[in-house]
Amino acid sequence: MLLSARQSEILDIAKAEGRVQVEDLALRFTVTPQTIRKDLNDLCEARQLTRVHGGAIFPSGAENVHYEARRSIAAPEKQAIGRAAAELIPNNASLFINIGTTTEAVGEALLDHKDLMVITNNINVANRLRVFPAIEVVIAGGVVRGADGGIVGEAAVDFIRQFKVDYAVIGVSAIDHDGALLDYDYREVKVAQAIIANARHVVLVADSSKFERTAPVRIGHLSQVHTFITDKCQIAAITQTCREHDVRLIETFT
Repeated sequence: MLLSARQSEILDIAKAEGRVQVEDLALRFTVTPQTIRKDLNDLCEARQLTRVHGGAIFPSGAENVHYEARRSIAAPEKQAIGRAAAELIPNNASLFINIGTTTEAVGEALLDHKDLMVITNNINVANRLRVFPAIEVVIAGGVVRGADGGIVGEAAVDFIRQFKVDYAVIGVSAIDHDGALLDYDYREVKVAQAIIANARHVVLVADSSKFERTAPVRIGHLSQVHTFITDKCQIAAITQTCREHDVRLIETFT
């Protein structure tokens, strides 16, 4: 498919930000929403983008977005989710925090806590928390993923299995409407599975854009989570799964 200049720019925006919205693009290019919808439909037919309600996403989701750009996607929502998660965690607790920009927001919201032990495979979380004397930081060993500072691989899995903690704060790349929790890197999935298995209370943190994405590797299922914190959940199947499996659903509505 030969792209127009506008379609090429739309594709560049989607690659950088992970998703695009019809109304935003219409304002940006000073064209009608119908024109943008046609552009998006053409890009989706060419398998350059994936159509979602109100816009489109880059097909591979956030994995193809630079990590710093990912931090800016739904940033206010992630900050609110981070604060809500931090409110669940008392002082004098032990917890896992895994890889992700939303879990990093949780780490940021924990800075006022006292006497925490934080075990993480996220270099960014460890680096942020290490300077606070009231927080003991324990970092997993293993292969460091250059894209995001995540520590993955069998060594990290073995390290995580040494602990049994009060809380686990986990993020995911995508949530299927059947409740499947998904990621891109099977090495990170194994670490996340070990984290879930070795925590007394599992807190899933994910903004609502994760309902519109997909990823190839299964971490587990929403039923394995005790608390799910998101900005909003308008997926009936997800709310039904939470009810059926006694998963506490917290919506921050930023």
